[in-house]
Amino acid sequence: MTSDVVDKESVGLEMSIGMEPEGPAIEANWLDPEEMRAWRVYIEASDRLHGVLNRSLQVKHGLTMDDYRILVFLSEAPDRSLRMSDIADGIVASRSKLTHQIRRLEHAGMVVRAGCPSDKRGVLATLTDEGLRRLERAAPDHVADVRHFMIDAMTRRQLRTIGDAFEKVGNQCELAALAEATKVRGRTPKSSKE
Repeated sequence: MTSDVVDKESVGLEMSIGMEPEGPAIEANWLDPEEMRAWRVYIEASDRLHGVLNRSLQVKHGLTMDDYRILVFLSEAPDRSLRMSDIADGIVASRSKLTHQIRRLEHAGMVVRAGCPSDKRGVLATLTDEGLRRLERAAPDHVADVRHFMIDAMTRRQLRTIGDAFEKVGNQCELAALAEATKVRGRTPKSSKE
């Protein structure tokens, strides 16, 4: 059954080369054929969907999916501004990756950064008028692509099912991240649901 083993990267568990896992090895609770099919179809389809949406945004609007998500997130915030740490938590990105993305958006005139008045250590990112204009131009094409490649491929019942299922998956992942952060840092991080 080793051919059905899911590699560490595909489930988001990365280890440094040469690092051994801690503790005793556990017996695997292997996926049955139906579970394996669901897992593999999800991974393959989500990668393909992300790829086609990303390529479309890049070709038509010079934006990546990550850029688009940041612009949307900022557009929905009060005064189109958020702390960098809140953006990272909201789009599930590392602080360093987000800093790089924001820097690129800033160079393109779509975002500006400034100190946070309520917290001297914090940095605010604000969507500029140019950023909002670019988002408003990209949104109709992006929504049409999402509709074509995902929404129209499913029935309303399938959409509800997938929405309910991945809400549960997201909640499980968030709980695991909160538990890990608590263990590593010795404190309880803020949940994105708060």
